[in-house]
Amino acid sequence: MVGRVVKQLLDCPEVSLILVTLNIPEVLGLPEDQRIRVLHNVSPRGFAANHNAAFNESREEYFCPLNPDIKILGNPFTALLATMLEAGVAMAAPRVDSPAGLQEDSWRRFPTVFSLIRKILGIGNGSYLVPPDGRIFSPEWVAGMCMLFRSADYRALGGFDEGFFLYYEDVDICVRLWRSGRRLVVCPDVTVIHDARRDSHRNFRHLRWHLASITRYFRKYWGRLPSVSR
Repeated sequence: MVGRVVKQLLDCPEVSLILVTLNIPEVLGLPEDQRIRVLHNVSPRGFAANHNAAFNESREEYFCPLNPDIKILGNPFTALLATMLEAGVAMAAPRVDSPAGLQEDSWRRFPTVFSLIRKILGIGNGSYLVPPDGRIFSPEWVAGMCMLFRSADYRALGGFDEGFFLYYEDVDICVRLWRSGRRLVVCPDVTVIHDARRDSHRNFRHLRWHLASITRYFRKYWGRLPSVSR
């Protein structure tokens, strides 16, 4: 899975450095290319800590946290970078589809107690519909499987909050991005494929991490979420 996305990234001329974090020892079979650098963890770390450590190894102008289970269709970076320059935003993200070609709920409104209750009851999850004309737009937050940041903005935000081991670190950094006066956009005409595992739905350890992250999020932002202008 990692080898596949690395090979796809190597075909994108905008990609000058690929940082692959080995959270646990494994053999990846990566292609030989001077743009690839492998980071070896002594012990497993969380999503936020891994991406922050990778960012500290980069001196590039842009930084793209990317899940290994992402499949890239063509080259998403040309359009994402052009949009960021034109709109003057800190972060841009593509549309995310499932392997079956269905749009995933990868851009949503900030979670609240009421929205979580609605989600549990199956009457909405806070996701946005794609604008009918396919124009870019600014949701409140986007999922962290594929986010393209300006490095200067990622650094100014302090990166991901490492207090979140897994889950909600993407919501959190979007809250802080908006609160800082920065903006993010989604480009619906740029698509990647995500083979979502939904481990918290069937794995107790992942469910525990998910609940811990929800608790941390509400402790940080209870009644203090930013108002987002679209």
